[in-house]
Amino acid sequence: MLLQPLRMSDKQDDEGDTSILLKTRPKTQRPPLYKVLLLNDDYTPMEFVVHVLERFFNMTHAQAFEVMLTVHKKGVAVVGVFSHEIAETKVGQVMDFARRHQHPLQCTMEKEE
Repeated sequence: MLLQPLRMSDKQDDEGDTSILLKTRPKTQRPPLYKVLLLNDDYTPMEFVVHVLERFFNMTHAQAFEVMLTVHKKGVAVVGVFSHEIAETKVGQVMDFARRHQHPLQCTMEKEE
């Protein structure tokens, strides 16, 4: 909280002290952000991963292909940073879509530091 002094306009009490009032103003904070991560596995086709990135993360084909290669080579990649609710929704959408297409693709989220 920030404290700002408000001075009384030259009013003095019986002892001659000048009074100061403190007005509190709450300091707002941004909500924490969450990274959405895509994990590599040995079974999900690369084309399917590219499709997921295009569909759920609005990437171009070229961007999706680069991220897919990062997942393939490094085992994991951050595919987006969102508020908690949006990150949770994205993870659920990807996991549901992968299961419906019988792929073991894993998508998780973690708090950004």
